[in-house]
Amino acid sequence: MDLKVVFLVVSLMTLAIISTDAYIPKCCIKTRDISFWKLRKAERWEFQSSAEVCDIDAVLLYIKGQKKPTCAHPKYKKLLEKLKLKRHMSNNRQS
Repeated sequence: MDLKVVFLVVSLMTLAIISTDAYIPKCCIKTRDISFWKLRKAERWEFQSSAEVCDIDAVLLYIKGQKKPTCAHPKYKKLLEKLKLKRHMSNNRQS
């Protein structure tokens, strides 16, 4: 009976470690300036807020051909929103 209890405790601890590891965010620790052509190559982007888990505000750019996201300065957020709107409008014209 004791062996079953030990197995159960170890299993629950393993499950807890695995499930909490999935929720650890990957935060940018520094940002950098990005060229305009690189911004246009971004397939998608996310905003990282310092009000949440991470220490700094940043824009995470997922650029085609790169494995890891690029951490850009938050000043690029407005420009990326304009590019997204422009792409959306040009796609609607083609339809």
